[in-house]
Amino acid sequence: MIFGKIDFLNLLPFHVFMKRYAKTLRIHQSLNYHKGVPSTLNRSFVTRHIDAAFISSITARDCTHFNVGIVAKKSVLSVLSLPSNIHKNDTDSATSNLLAQVLDIDGEVLIGDKALCYFYSGGECIDLAQAWNDKTALPFVFALLCTHHHNHELKRLSRAFVRHPIKIPYYILKDNARKSNLTPTEIQHYLHHITYRIGEKEKRGLKQFKKEAKERKLVPSLGTIRYTSV
Repeated sequence: MIFGKIDFLNLLPFHVFMKRYAKTLRIHQSLNYHKGVPSTLNRSFVTRHIDAAFISSITARDCTHFNVGIVAKKSVLSVLSLPSNIHKNDTDSATSNLLAQVLDIDGEVLIGDKALCYFYSGGECIDLAQAWNDKTALPFVFALLCTHHHNHELKRLSRAFVRHPIKIPYYILKDNARKSNLTPTEIQHYLHHITYRIGEKEKRGLKQFKKEAKERKLVPSLGTIRYTSV
């Protein structure tokens, strides 16, 4: 199985989990990783160059999904709109660019670890997930763990991931802090803003987002998502 890997800190708990858990999967010996930012992994998934990945929620079409994703209940710290005289999208993003448009927030969209560094530096910004929650009182779903194949194995993996809290070893925190120019404490603080289980409230938030995007004709076709219980 080729698994799309996003090297953003919001998925650090999942990557730590995968190192431990993947050994129990039948597909372990054939498991390979394809790295990329969300926008490139979206394209790779649609063209079936990868078998599974966290796919931007707005582009997940006819996707088998096991109630696991990247969720912000309120603020997220790593999806921001910066002051700018012109609207500017982040080329790494798909969903976040659209979220800014749905919220009628003009500025420069910045996502991922670079946005997190900007936030902790004290730069002026609007947290787009917080703005969404302020408007709807719903969480925002940025991505969904989607798959084309290996449904049984991915269902087992998803169930295990959301049921067992992941403790990240300190040496891994230090290594990621060095790479991202953050501190281990900042990374831990950030990860408290991220959840991964897709429950009924998260589904309502995603449905509302897709509805508003469609009404504004910001995307031509949003497709459907097939949910299965974990």
